[in-house]
Amino acid sequence: MTDTVAELARFNEAGLIPAIAQQHDTGDVLMLAWMNRDSIAETLRTGQVCYYSRSRQKLWYKGETSGNTQRLVQMRIDCDGDTILLLVDQTGPACHTGARNCFYRSVNSNGEIA
Repeated sequence: MTDTVAELARFNEAGLIPAIAQQHDTGDVLMLAWMNRDSIAETLRTGQVCYYSRSRQKLWYKGETSGNTQRLVQMRIDCDGDTILLLVDQTGPACHTGARNCFYRSVNSNGEIA
């Protein structure tokens, strides 16, 4: 019998699991967001990445307002079942600030943001 992602995923007490989006062809890490069972199912069903918004308390498709969408290339789950990796084809910037990814600020050895 083959396991499903919903069976292997270790959701937290809120029913969520962190999901890392990575550009499939460059390996660039784009962002981290949260998924629940419904957003995983919706992503697999449509091929468009769907997350769970903790602030809005609802499902949201990446790019539904900005147009900066993520097409799913492959979904992976880590060895512990507590993190999802989404290999995506990102259209436009991934970050709501307009940056290509959400990890554009570096930290120096003093802990200061560069």
